[in-house]
Amino acid sequence: MQHKPLDGIRILELGGYISAPYASSLLCALGAEVVKVEKPGTGEDFRRLKNDRSPYFVQYNAGKRSLAVDLKNPEGIALVKSLVPRFDVVLENLRAGKLAALGLGPEECTALRPDLVYASVTGFGNGGPLAQRPAYDTIGQASAGLYSLLSDAGQSQLSGTILADLITGVSTAAGVLAALVGRAATGAGQHVETSVMEAVTTLTADAVSQYFDDGHRNPSRQSRHPQAQNFCLKTATGEDIAIHLSSSQKFWHCLLTAMDRYDLGEDPRFATYPERERNYFELVEIVQAEFLTRPSAEWEKRLGDADVPFTPVLTVSGVMNHPQTEWLQLFEPEDNGVSLLRPPWRFGGTRPDRGGVAPRVGQHTREIAGEVYDASRIEELLASGVLFADA
Repeated sequence: MQHKPLDGIRILELGGYISAPYASSLLCALGAEVVKVEKPGTGEDFRRLKNDRSPYFVQYNAGKRSLAVDLKNPEGIALVKSLVPRFDVVLENLRAGKLAALGLGPEECTALRPDLVYASVTGFGNGGPLAQRPAYDTIGQASAGLYSLLSDAGQSQLSGTILADLITGVSTAAGVLAALVGRAATGAGQHVETSVMEAVTTLTADAVSQYFDDGHRNPSRQSRHPQAQNFCLKTATGEDIAIHLSSSQKFWHCLLTAMDRYDLGEDPRFATYPERERNYFELVEIVQAEFLTRPSAEWEKRLGDADVPFTPVLTVSGVMNHPQTEWLQLFEPEDNGVSLLRPPWRFGGTRPDRGGVAPRVGQHTREIAGEVYDASRIEELLASGVLFADA
């Protein structure tokens, strides 16, 4: 059996959709036991009524156990409270203050177990003028400034993936891990807080640096390009190739070698990094014209031989079927044909698996409730609708 770093850690997840479930899914893949608290009957909304097999739900909940309990009922709340001392972590992403109103906030839960790590994910934090606003992925990307960096000035553009939710999940998992390390050293638990807005700002650190570097001017993609010396170029066969030279003079000469355009190295407009930055848009036109003269396969060979930092612009299917992806073992096939992303780490040379399939609604209700209640009490709660168990 594969040993994992978080073996023995238990996490109680009170949340839904992506940010908290993604955080706990990463921790689950690292060995933690995750119990997901869901609504009786339908379960979490992300199941989307697809016989529990929505690819979205499966991706963020593989390997977890499901406890279906009605948190609108005092008896349901009492059950969860009785379970809290048995867990190392409570992880939630409900709107700020909602669990506290139910008696399941950080203070109440910490009173039940003083060394508890209680992790809260909100949209904008637990205070301030935006605290009570809902913050889904689009809101997080826009409010933290990320959307302004994904398009040219005056052309606001949504992104093609849920960057805010995913980076919030990663940030939350990192905070939980840090708190667990701190607990191991001091014996004390703590309340870990992050928000979608805060997490997304970690993706804008470079833009903040540009802002100060450029005299407090807002950066855009047009300011990012010349500083990074990067290109996205179409080839004669229609495929796109991305190149990133950074500030290294070496890679500029490597590109000249790949293009057989040594003359550009003597052109005073492009001879040095500052000049290439200043004349970036003129340079782009010249380089793009060169790339339209040869097919993608030839450019890949030329760029590789010349040691230029490059890659074809891969689609999702391109990534999933790439030989490098296979070598990295990034995807784990699940029994219903959905490939699960494994976490991006190796321990002792081994990449951890995801720890099993996603649970059915209430699949583990009886055994989890059985940790604190006897069988007759559980059957009473099932009959009254406070609990729900998969048949």
